[in-house]
Amino acid sequence: MKTTSEQHDGPAAGPGAGLGTRERIVRATARLMQRQGYEGTGIKQISKEAEATLGSVYHFFPGGKQELATEAIRHGDREFAEMLHRALEGRPDPAEAVLAVAQDVAAELRASDWLDGCPVTATSLGTAAHAPDIQRAAAEAFERWRGLVRDKLLACGFGAQDARELAHTVINTLEGAELTAQVARDEEPLLIAGRHLARLIDSYR
Repeated sequence: MKTTSEQHDGPAAGPGAGLGTRERIVRATARLMQRQGYEGTGIKQISKEAEATLGSVYHFFPGGKQELATEAIRHGDREFAEMLHRALEGRPDPAEAVLAVAQDVAAELRASDWLDGCPVTATSLGTAAHAPDIQRAAAEAFERWRGLVRDKLLACGFGAQDARELAHTVINTLEGAELTAQVARDEEPLLIAGRHLARLIDSYR
């Protein structure tokens, strides 16, 4: 029996080959809004990039562009949370783990030729006033990321308040450093941020 996505579009022949139609649409939206922002991305472009008909886009996302953006943010949230989790779990020392996150973000940004900044920030900027669902999805993403850092610090013996405040500082600093690195087309802002965050974490021990 065909899945719902198969009923609306055949399999893609491009980069999304093997993915269902809905997943191709979400990934295309995330990629485009990551590079162009919310206002710079249109549904027709999403449809073309996902190799899906406009009818399929509206079938899966009857709420249109705002619903697409919300799902794109959730996709970006999951992707960065996975990277963050791997780095934090892969290193027993939290300072080394946070430095590794900064290095990983720098490497991915450089590999994209400085195009792929934070998908959550790129999509949500400028929409918070008129799109509460987008704003809420972005806030949940940042909270999830802070929670991963906080839990790592707690597991390493940091006090609850210190862990919470350091987690905010880590995510806020990495976000700002990533944007600076993207604008400058230079990984140095992220690498400097990673080193200083590691020193800050060490100073609390």
